[in-house]
Amino acid sequence: MYMKRIFAFLTLLTITGCTSNIGQQSDWFYEYRTLETGTPIQMQYGSPDMQPGTPSDNLLGAPVHRMAVMLPLSGDAAATGKEIRTSIETAVLQNAPRNLSVAFYDTATNLSDTINEVLLDVPEIIIGPVFANDVRALRNAKPEDLPVLSFTSDATALGDGVMTMALMPTNSVEAIVKEMSSDGIKSFIILAPDTNSGKLMAGTAQSASNIYNVPVSGIFYYKENNSDSIKETTLSASMNGARTAANTRAREILSDILTSERLTALEKSSLTLQLERLSKMETLGKLPYDAVLFLGNGDDTESLASFLRYYGVGSREAKFYGTAVWEGSDIINDFTMVGAKYAVLPDTSPEFTNLYERISGNEPGRLAGFGYDAANMAMGMIYSTKSDAAYLLDPSGYAGVEGLYRLKPTGENERALRIVQLNGTGEPKVIKESATNFLTPIYNIEQYKTKSAYAMDLETPGINPNDYINIPQRLSNKYKSKTYGAHITYNNQTTPIQESQSVIILPEDDSDAVITSPEFQPITLESINRTYIDSVEIEE
Repeated sequence: MYMKRIFAFLTLLTITGCTSNIGQQSDWFYEYRTLETGTPIQMQYGSPDMQPGTPSDNLLGAPVHRMAVMLPLSGDAAATGKEIRTSIETAVLQNAPRNLSVAFYDTATNLSDTINEVLLDVPEIIIGPVFANDVRALRNAKPEDLPVLSFTSDATALGDGVMTMALMPTNSVEAIVKEMSSDGIKSFIILAPDTNSGKLMAGTAQSASNIYNVPVSGIFYYKENNSDSIKETTLSASMNGARTAANTRAREILSDILTSERLTALEKSSLTLQLERLSKMETLGKLPYDAVLFLGNGDDTESLASFLRYYGVGSREAKFYGTAVWEGSDIINDFTMVGAKYAVLPDTSPEFTNLYERISGNEPGRLAGFGYDAANMAMGMIYSTKSDAAYLLDPSGYAGVEGLYRLKPTGENERALRIVQLNGTGEPKVIKESATNFLTPIYNIEQYKTKSAYAMDLETPGINPNDYINIPQRLSNKYKSKTYGAHITYNNQTTPIQESQSVIILPEDDSDAVITSPEFQPITLESINRTYIDSVEIEE
């Protein structure tokens, strides 16, 4: 440990994850139930809401207040720890009275000993750790009424006085599903990475689909950064096999009729035009959804979208939506993704950005903004006349450098997000600004209640080629086709799929059989050449 000015700093960075004890925690936050929602507290420097103590707090001999900060200050995550530390030191130097002692601890070295050292110093509040496992270890060791402002987005690591400043995945997912409802989307599919986080986000999307009345037609998982997995996933999600088979069968029917039946000139002209049109297409039939929700990062999303377009799911067939994990990726420059929408935090306060750049020489990331707000909250709590819970859990929330947010007794938080739309320029267009207060509730889903979603095959009645061609009525019974790709999945949102039923609609006769008339000479159907899509090579 070393002293900087009058602040004690001991190197430490910790981020933890743990199993939630929300149902068993003590009611240290009982005052939360009696507080009313009003105007958010301004947490930025210079705000009248920032009251860092009385004049006596700056006098020599005043009682010392202690704040501990646990961050990874060495090892692989040292850069993350340094970024957050810089923002915390900035807030402290701006706003702290002289009788505040701030100690930094390194969570990258012997976490158990570090936690013991922190607790022996008897801090009034702890900022950090960053990682879920570190947070979990701290929660299990600390007194229940010692508040912690961590940076994990893992809801299972929270509770018992452990809160988080990080953006919760449920916020972004619910916000974008709500936008889908506003856009009039009838149903959508989910493409998510095959990870615990991906499955939880898919579960959130399922819950949101019920709240905002936008049905989910299918859930597909893929392996991150795996082109083969992404290709296979999009092939299934696009119904390419069924739609291609339906196109082929429709062309066969038209060819058969043109070759073997006696037709009027008008009938022959109509059937020939239909055959020419279908010969320029590879697929046939409508999709059982009109939107796709991507829950993975920008790089995977670009690949997924590219394969989808290749397999016949373009902007005319389905709108694209995403989440805050797109932020900072190259997807914002991709002109092929123009029109896609996603939910994201508002821009970081320019005043904080300029200040941070002057101090560090680097542009602040989101964690830096979270750290700055955490430090101001911690100081506000220490010097407030309110109880710790009444201050930290104020339902009115706080206006920080990363926008409006509020903490909840469960340890989760709610952050106001805006909706933006990609336009290929690197500067997404703002469609809806983020909320400025919590007078009207923003979210309905609590992440700690969310369960993983199971993969779900497409819910579709399938594609019958006869529905997409117009043949003479007198021949309708002779030239029938089966339905391709029909499938209905019966799925409970939070339990494994118990039953699945494939529906095959068979023709009433053997019309699919080869016509054996001596006059029948089938027209050779030319195959449709596949091409490259968005510079992604497709290998068959």
